Amino acid sequence: MLTTVLTILPIFAIIAAGYACRRGGILGATAASEFNRFVVYLALPALLFDVMAGVKWSAIWQPGFIVAFSAGTFGIFAIAFFLRLRRGQPAADAAIDGLNAGYANAGFVGFPVCEAVFGRESLALATIAAVITVCALFAVAMVIIEVGLQSEARPHHVALKVGRSLARNPLLISPIAGLAWAMTGLPIPAPMESLLHMLGGTATTCALMSLGLFLANGARAQGRPDKAVLAFSGLKLVGQPALTAVVAYGVLHLPPVVAGMAVLMAALPTGTGPFMLAEYYDREAVATSQTILITNALSVITLAVCIALIR
Repeated sequence: MLTTVLTILPIFAIIAAGYACRRGGILGATAASEFNRFVVYLALPALLFDVMAGVKWSAIWQPGFIVAFSAGTFGIFAIAFFLRLRRGQPAADAAIDGLNAGYANAGFVGFPVCEAVFGRESLALATIAAVITVCALFAVAMVIIEVGLQSEARPHHVALKVGRSLARNPLLISPIAGLAWAMTGLPIPAPMESLLHMLGGTATTCALMSLGLFLANGARAQGRPDKAVLAFSGLKLVGQPALTAVVAYGVLHLPPVVAGMAVLMAALPTGTGPFMLAEYYDREAVATSQTILITNALSVITLAVCIALIR
């Protein structure tokens, strides 16, 4: 267990550094947003393109991994969504609550954790998990929110809006572009490869700093977490990896490394995506920010336990 903790400790140390810089006034209130924009539009797309451009088709064609991770992700989202609907929540708010419970931080925390545990060759599967989370799950939530906020359901308008949003998403465009490049069989030109390595090399540090800054801003939210926030946190840190493990090990009988990757990605804390969506649609975001804060704080322990069990 000590070895496992030491493996992921540097990752959370960078998050803590970002948190301390914000709370200590070294970085301002807008720093989290600026770091996040740099990661989303430059650093992480460069890393995703670089990984996918050099990957072999056999490394990413892992239908078992896709099914297992998707089952945990969409299963927990559906559980939280329908539970909140039964509590009388509007569909738009219930969709955001579903994201609180099922939206793994695959982009910001998943890449450094997977690389530390499984090595750089695991980043192809981590990219698949990120695309499923950031694009597929996000698209489902957006459709539900758009329909829920309209007095008359207009499917073609909803489809166009979601389609435009996904078409502009750099975390979807970059791995697809990288895969398209890989299919050509052409080597990446040296200057372009240097640029990708320089930008991609900053993705991990800047993403973790951004998360720490965001958590510091969220920690200022007043009020104690209610039962719903605790339920979302439990579903995220325990329910999602448990459901993924049942599918990966018990149903599909995946190879240990592939199954372990799926479970580890499912065990990640809640990412900042639900908060961004809540802010964009002007929905209540206190529960979301509290869930992100709690899951990221507790994930130091839960991820160490998960990694120890996988190993």
